[in-house]
Amino acid sequence: MPELVLWDIDHTLMATRGLGRELWGAAFEQVTGVVMREQADVTGSTERVILRETARLHDIPYSDELFTRFADALGAVHVRRAAELRERGHALPGAAGILAALAARGVRQSVVTGNVRAAAEVKLAVFGLDSYLDLGCGAYAEDGEERPALLRVALERADVPPQEGVFLGDTPADVAGGHKAGVRVVAVATGRTSAADLRSAQAEVVLDGLSDTDQALAAIGV
Repeated sequence: MPELVLWDIDHTLMATRGLGRELWGAAFEQVTGVVMREQADVTGSTERVILRETARLHDIPYSDELFTRFADALGAVHVRRAAELRERGHALPGAAGILAALAARGVRQSVVTGNVRAAAEVKLAVFGLDSYLDLGCGAYAEDGEERPALLRVALERADVPPQEGVFLGDTPADVAGGHKAGVRVVAVATGRTSAADLRSAQAEVVLDGLSDTDQALAAIGV
């Protein structure tokens, strides 16, 4: 049984149904004074990278100070619009069930996400998923740019060796990041990437979803 199960958030545990982009655009305009015309590709990326590339698309100089202000603004707009997030978004089928089942078996769980921490906390709380997770040992956009680095941060915070960790995500970037960090990867085809493409990315196991709790537990190794 793994010592630590790490979860991606967006399209693995939940979907925001377009609201995420709206909130992102609001924070971008607040800190840059520029209306967002287009956003860099968000699939499998982190907010730091997305901000840097989106700023470039708008001819705005990027800096760490800009990211810090953006992270604060993005977290604040999630807090302000949490009720709307609850109404428009949803936890994916089976997400609460598998988190609860792992918690009941004493498995420690956290998140590795490209979200800034404040936004991640709001998303998890509004759908009632936060109580199953040790968010203190998670890793967030503030902690690095790429998945391997974030996974290593989470493992270090949890004091767990890579071979005792399992990471669940929905993109080829999640699979590649998990392999580079030395953890076992369970891919979930609940995002924009098909099960076939996740298998091609060489995930150890690919699930169509999380609705079958027993199947998910077996895939995770519990």
